[in-house]
Amino acid sequence: MTFDTFHIAISKIKNLKLPGSKSQFKMSPPFREELIKRQNENIKHAREAAVMALFYPNKLGKTMLVLILRKTYKGVHSAQVGFPGGKLEANETLKEAAIRETYEEVGVEANEMEVLKAMTPVYIPPSNFYVHPFIGIASQTPSFTKQDEEVEDIIEVKLSHFLDDSIITTKTVTTSYKVNVSVPAYKLNGHIVWGATAMMLSEVKDLLKQVL
Repeated sequence: MTFDTFHIAISKIKNLKLPGSKSQFKMSPPFREELIKRQNENIKHAREAAVMALFYPNKLGKTMLVLILRKTYKGVHSAQVGFPGGKLEANETLKEAAIRETYEEVGVEANEMEVLKAMTPVYIPPSNFYVHPFIGIASQTPSFTKQDEEVEDIIEVKLSHFLDDSIITTKTVTTSYKVNVSVPAYKLNGHIVWGATAMMLSEVKDLLKQVL
């Protein structure tokens, strides 16, 4: 899809009701819904973070979505694919945090982005973060610059690939709750995306399909 067509269509999402947890649970681990019911008190005291689902045109005018591959480190999100984003800092809003972190991690300036909608937050028990996703667009092709300390690679996904239901697969993972559990996942540009990022992507996908 050309970005001009996408840009016109996506403006309609501002007035749409969010698909919410029903959409997210399509791509959640099988034990996730029950786990969250037991984690309500922890969510109240969780640290907050914000991420950006940023769409933009490539040099051919086709619509793209940017994701990042995180560095390998001693942490629960080591070497995982996710959105640009990070923890909330003092005296900033969640929207401001998503914009700032997107600039820090992939180099897109704040004045190049328009934030269209806040999505449904997702709690991540292993890291105790309550993550707030936003949908944004950049009208011009960004000149990406990755943050070498945290970002291993910048992943540019075609919108047509993201919307294709055939990219849904499963992955066997070892979690902090169960060993060798099969979870739903997306296969994007050769990367397997699961967990909280897949859940957030699912809601973004369902919302976009209402207007595209």
